[in-house]
Amino acid sequence: MDLPESERPRDRLARLGPEALSTAELLAIILIAGVDGESALDVAYRLLAHLEGLAGLARASFSELVAERGVGVAKAAQLQAALELGRRLYQTAEVRDGQSVFSPTEATRMILERIGEEEQECFCVLCLNARGRVIGSNIVYKGTVTEVKVRPAEVFREAIRRNAVGIIVGHNHPSGDPRPSPEDVMLTRKLVEAGDLVGIKVLDHIVVAGQQWASIRELMARSGLKWE
Repeated sequence: MDLPESERPRDRLARLGPEALSTAELLAIILIAGVDGESALDVAYRLLAHLEGLAGLARASFSELVAERGVGVAKAAQLQAALELGRRLYQTAEVRDGQSVFSPTEATRMILERIGEEEQECFCVLCLNARGRVIGSNIVYKGTVTEVKVRPAEVFREAIRRNAVGIIVGHNHPSGDPRPSPEDVMLTRKLVEAGDLVGIKVLDHIVVAGQQWASIRELMARSGLKWE
């Protein structure tokens, strides 16, 4: 694809800003150049189609990217570096600070954005102020496909640093089943008790699996179990 200079992704970005570009155009800028018979934009479209979108691209291993025609070692490194920078920025929650969490549904949406695409179990924490606004978030653990080991001290470290009054914790089930395990409920009880000791309320524990989710607080309430 031989585009006029004014329509090339880099020129469009310079004129219109990055938000005006499609995912394929942004990807083409990272790739810089194409291969015989394909422009960088052609390669970008092919990668997104083959890997099933940006989420698939983010999940691809280094060796999988290298094996793609038109990528190779240098471009695979550039792609993974750019994706990792995006992840790290998002995990600082600087782009999400100030959002309010009014319900388990809203908390779930934010947790899904952070760990919904992970293939290993991950445990994340949303830190809230007295008005219920998110003042920080972080992923405290990544585990195996089936489990993650969580220490209460790590869960509360960022909340204490940010002087949060409450947290909502969440983890994913790569199996696709959002139903909490007995171990999930036991961990929740331990975190609630630890939170009471340090003066930070654990408001809920959300389990996500694909687009499904479960609130352990709601499930306990339906079963007649006390949260605190």
